This record gives sequence, C-alpha cells and structure tokens, in this order.
Amino acid sequence: MFNSLQEKLESAFKNLKGQGRITELNIATTVKDIRRALVDADVNYKIAKEFTDKIKDKALGEKVLTSISPGQLMVKIVKDELTELMGGEEAVFQSKGNPAVILVAGLQGSGKTTFSGKLANYLKTKKGLSPLLVAADIYRPAAMEQLRVLGEQIGVEVHIEPENKDAVAIAQQAVKEARARNKNVVIIDTAGRLAIDEAMMTEVANIKAAVNPQEILFVVDSMTGQDAVNTAKAFNDRLDFTGVVLTKLDGDTRGGAALSIRYTVNKPIKFTSNGEKMDTLDVFYPERMAQRILGMGDITSLVEKAQEQFDEEQAKKLESKIRKNKFDFADFKMQLEQIKKMGNMKDLLGMIPGVGSKIKDLDINEDAFKGIEAMINSMTPEERNNPDIIDLNRRKRIAKGAGKDVADVNAFMKQFEQMRDMMKNMNKMNMFGRMMPGMRR
Repeated sequence: MFNSLQEKLESAFKNLKGQGRITELNIATTVKDIRRALVDADVNYKIAKEFTDKIKDKALGEKVLTSISPGQLMVKIVKDELTELMGGEEAVFQSKGNPAVILVAGLQGSGKTTFSGKLANYLKTKKGLSPLLVAADIYRPAAMEQLRVLGEQIGVEVHIEPENKDAVAIAQQAVKEARARNKNVVIIDTAGRLAIDEAMMTEVANIKAAVNPQEILFVVDSMTGQDAVNTAKAFNDRLDFTGVVLTKLDGDTRGGAALSIRYTVNKPIKFTSNGEKMDTLDVFYPERMAQRILGMGDITSLVEKAQEQFDEEQAKKLESKIRKNKFDFADFKMQLEQIKKMGNMKDLLGMIPGVGSKIKDLDINEDAFKGIEAMINSMTPEERNNPDIIDLNRRKRIAKGAGKDVADVNAFMKQFEQMRDMMKNMNKMNMFGRMMPGMRR
C-alpha cells in the first residue's frame, strides 16, 4: 500500500542530499514535490498546502546538527507531521458496557459485513469478550447469510430475523437478547447503499437513537480516495460517529483517505483491514503508518505479530534442541506454520526498514511454502525427527509423494543442512544465550 506516495516522497527528499544546511532556496523544491505527491495521492489540495506550509516553517526553524543531514531532518519533520495529520496517537476503543453496543455504518461494498466479523473475532480472541453479531441489513438477504457464515467461521453467535423488516426493532431485540445471554458486546451490521440517500441515513440514525451505542464506526473503502472523505463528512454530519475503519488497504491504495479523513471530520481512524481473512484486522497507529509511508518500516508491529504466535514453552524446547544440534524437519514445519499465521509475506517484509521499496515490484508467491510442506509431509515420522537417515532411496520416495523432482528434494535438504550448520555456529558463540537470556539454564 502507498507505494506510489512512498516513491514520490523519497524522490522529494533527494533534493536535499549532499546539502550542508537547510535554506529557504533548497527547501522550496522539496516542499513543492511533497505537496505534488500528496495531491497525486488524492489528498485535498487545501490539506496538502496546509501540511507542507507547516513542514516548511518547521524546517526553516530547525538547526541542522552535525550528526544528521538536512535530508534526514526533513524525513523526521515529515514523519512527525504525517503522524499528527492522521491523529497523533492511538485512539481509544470503547468496548465496556452492559452490553457495549457497536454500530457499524457505511456505503454498500465498503466491507462493513466482513469488518463486523473481523471485529467480533478481534474482541473474542484478543480482548476475551463474548460478542453477538447482529444482521440489521434488511434489504440484502445475502448480507444476513454472509454474516451467519462469518459467525460460524469464528465461533460467534449471530442474531438474525429474516422475516422482520424493521431494522430498529431487530437492533433493540438483539441488545435484549445479549443482556439475557450474558453477551458483553453487540456488533450491529447496518444496511448500506451505493450512494448516500435519505432513507438509509434516517434508518441508521434511528438505530443509533434506539440503542445508544458506545461506538459508531464508519467503514470506508480506502481505494475510493477523496470520495471516501466526502462520504465520511456526510455520515458524520448525520451520525457524529466515533471512529473510522479503513478497509482494502492491501489494494492499490493511493493514501488520500488515510491522510485526509482525520483532518476533514476530526474523528480518529481506529482500525485498518486487509483482505478477507478474519484475523486481518489491525489497530491503527498513526506513527507506525507514517513510518511505513516513508519507507521506514514498522518493526513494532512486526514484533507484535511475532509475539502473538510465540509460545514460551515451545520456544524453550526449541532452544534446547538447537543447543544439542537436534533441530529437525518437524521443528522446521512448526516454524513455517507460525510464520504463515503472521499474515501476508509481502506485508511482513515491508515492515522491515528499507525493505518495502525494494520489494514493491516483487511478486511473492504466498504458496511458496506449499512445496516445502509437501516434502516434509511425505517423510515418515522417523525421517522428520532424524534428517541424517534420509538417503537417496528415501529422497526418491519423498519426491514422488510430494509431486517433486529428486533435485528439488536435494536442494531443500542442502538448504536445511546449511541452516543447521549456521545454528550450530551460533550455539558455539553462545548467540542463543545472548538473544534469549531468560531461557538460559
């Protein structure tokens, strides 16, 4: 996401490379290029101008230290201003109540129903809550069915009244049901339209008045750019929503919505959503997003994703096996499974500083691990636990079972041996003790 904006901002900073100090003359071109990059990203011109005027004033007021270059200083100033433009800090999400009621609104096709499922999954798995999903879109039977399927997928109950054509009554009944069944959060998926109309606005406003929600989340397709900002303003004028959700950030996002919504409606972005999988919902952190836009990576989010898959007891056992040079294919497969659970590989690599821009044109096949897993699955339990016993005949059988050539198995075995040798050398230098001091025996 934001690849085009990132490239243009990097190009703008190049004007200051090799400069000994910041002057009004050498900063003028940089600021102009930054403004043009923002407008190209579908940021409103007024917002872009105000933003770059702030950057210019800050840059001219800063003294460049001998330890940093004008270019580095400019990147920091832009990062700080981007962070402020998108809200400054993480927004608070209210999920306490008896029950807490969350109203989800937006246009048809923005991803409201999918987001509702993701939010229920997030509150259940990350916050330990017991959510109830509510199908309040009375116009599209497919929306009710979609929510029911999502509920089954994540193990969350769904309140559906297919014959009831009163969305307000459905929402009120769902809240009563939640109280009776000790559900501590209710997520109401409301109807949308292809464009804003009075009937839709009146209905969702009536639901708000009837159930008094703690959170009203406006879901917006980030690929719609400035149109998304205009729609957000219309919804906010009527609903006074509490936060924004940006969906489809894994698409060809120019960034206009993310950079403009907070400024336009003065409401925080609370979540971002990528793809269709139920675990692809992220809390929005303005500073982390600013770092990613500027190609600075997002190590904090990468570490958090890794920690979600981290099992301390399992890690201790793995470290013990590595120390004894007993790392095997069963361990390797387990590590692959944990990596896959962390999310899209290209997104993960993009969180590493300096990597994002280098892999923007790289087509990373998400099925790349399947061939490796097929070879490991074709091994017997004894072969997985004792890689050294795998001779030529066994390799031929493994290749046949995995639908691979023997050459593929040979190459994989060679790479595995190289990895084991590297682990052995790290062990000799006590690298694992330094990296994981809490696991020393």
